[in-house]
Amino acid sequence: MYKFNNLTKGLTVTVLALAISACSQSNNSEVSQSQEVKSDNTPKVEGKEIQMPGAIAAEYKEISVKGPFNFGQTATDEEIAGWHIEVGHGHNLPPGSGTAADGEELFDKKCASCHGSFGEGVGRNPVLAGGEGTLTDPQKPERTVGSYWPYASTLIDYTHRAMPFPSAQSLTWDETWSISAYVLYLNDIIEDEEFVFSADTYHEIKMPNEDGFVMDKRPDTHNTRCMKDCKDPASIEIKTALLGYGSGAEDVVEETAVVEGHELGQKIYDATCRLCHGTGLAGAPKVEDTVTWEHRLQQGKSKVYEHAINGYQGQYGVMPPRGGNMELSDDDVKAAVDFMVKDAEL
Repeated sequence: MYKFNNLTKGLTVTVLALAISACSQSNNSEVSQSQEVKSDNTPKVEGKEIQMPGAIAAEYKEISVKGPFNFGQTATDEEIAGWHIEVGHGHNLPPGSGTAADGEELFDKKCASCHGSFGEGVGRNPVLAGGEGTLTDPQKPERTVGSYWPYASTLIDYTHRAMPFPSAQSLTWDETWSISAYVLYLNDIIEDEEFVFSADTYHEIKMPNEDGFVMDKRPDTHNTRCMKDCKDPASIEIKTALLGYGSGAEDVVEETAVVEGHELGQKIYDATCRLCHGTGLAGAPKVEDTVTWEHRLQQGKSKVYEHAINGYQGQYGVMPPRGGNMELSDDDVKAAVDFMVKDAEL
């Protein structure tokens, strides 16, 4: 039986942010270490109460802290709202709507380079459609959106929050609903391509494997709470791990200037190519791998350009067209290739 901890799925980031807020005081705090500070029992985003399952709501009301850690600052409603983008099953459903008919064109433009036009998957990228009835096959269960996922909210949430690669959170809510409707249509979960998928119709959708999950009752953590001889909270100093992140970091506003040549290539590489070509993921030649790049360039730089622009299935991996970012022009792709070749000191 497959297990899925869906109790906390849609609220992790919000509860974490609010818990940190409850534990944080400004550097000028005069709250004594012995004074108990209770959190607001009603979590809100933009002044509106957050809907929370009963078990979490009861646990949240007990949040309290003794003594300041002198780190961070209380999160504002606006800051919380910026992180509170996850979609829960039956609550916090986003605005907008879409149909499978609308989603087909969007999917073909933004998703098909990795997932195929019909969700069949390209290369080693995930298959999104089919596989129903295969989960009990010990040799080859096909875990797709249609065969495995228990709630459509997971599809909506992940599509909007993490897709399309590598331009996460670039989709509007209407586009997200439309693409989600198309994926459900590919799995025969939505039968009418003109069905309007929205918060109003969400509960008409029942995923085939919804009843295949049970609550995972194992604890999320295995450490024990300190009950005696504990460290004085006032002596704990929390330091920012990464320069430029954390409390007090100034927002850096990048100047919008036209860049050309090597600088343009580096910008495109950082935004679109780094994940694979910086790590060697999916067989991609790493930027500093001179030997591999020399081998690739033996076929001519024009052929490397062609593969980068149109996509290529090689012996060791797959290159999605334009790195999966279909908004890039041919010149943009060539600039990124030139940057990687130059960076490999060829």
